[in-house]
Amino acid sequence: MHPLIHLIGLPTDQNSSFERGAALAPPAIRAALWSDRGNLSAQSGLEIGADIALKDIGDVPLSDVDCATDDALIIQAVTESVDADAIPLLLGGDHAVSYPIVAALAARHGPLNILHFDAHPDLYADFEGNPRSHASPFARILEGGHAKRIVQVGIRTLNQHCREQAARYDVEILPILDFDLEMVPILDGPLYISIDLDGIDPSEAPGVAHPEPGGLTVREVLSIIAKQRARIVGADIVELNPTRDVNDITAIVAAKLVREIAAQMHKNYEYL
Repeated sequence: MHPLIHLIGLPTDQNSSFERGAALAPPAIRAALWSDRGNLSAQSGLEIGADIALKDIGDVPLSDVDCATDDALIIQAVTESVDADAIPLLLGGDHAVSYPIVAALAARHGPLNILHFDAHPDLYADFEGNPRSHASPFARILEGGHAKRIVQVGIRTLNQHCREQAARYDVEILPILDFDLEMVPILDGPLYISIDLDGIDPSEAPGVAHPEPGGLTVREVLSIIAKQRARIVGADIVELNPTRDVNDITAIVAAKLVREIAAQMHKNYEYL
């Protein structure tokens, strides 16, 4: 038995703290995904369309103005996807979208184990007075009881407040200093994967609003995903800012991540 995967765009950046542009990401990622410059095979040989059932649902019609309304629309889209026996793979948008996505999935599956790639821990109680900031989604997720374990990889901007938040919520932050792939655990299910593209070094993913040198390589991210064995119940790829991209490099990276996450969803479907 193999899963149906729904590709869902979330064109919003109303909760971005520095500059907007992430709302333009879903069509940029789709253009790279379907482009004839590459093909639809993952590194394992599994291919979208031949082996992997992936259906592009299009973009959720978000207002990008009213966060509460848009949260409800995101929850509805994720819930409808799960009701259709599909696994949602969502294209942000800024990282604030992870909160309603995870809330909707946890309502169905119970608290999730989350594998989070990022330069930033996104644990602020609020950022610049906005509790729904893209710097705060994991604080909201933890407050809501939607996660039983969060492992964060690539973090290299950990300030005192976020250290306190991580200790408060027992978040597992793997140090980027002297990082080794063996540090990353194999998580139990239900598993959610959240990839902020600025977790990847800006030499490989320049098209983000908050580039932070000293990050993960694409190869490292792919290897970490490939070692996971639990059923993946959802994933997001967020924070591509096409206005900052160079020759579509970051959009191409995001499209690669779509293929690899979809392949891992397919491979891991029979595991709990």
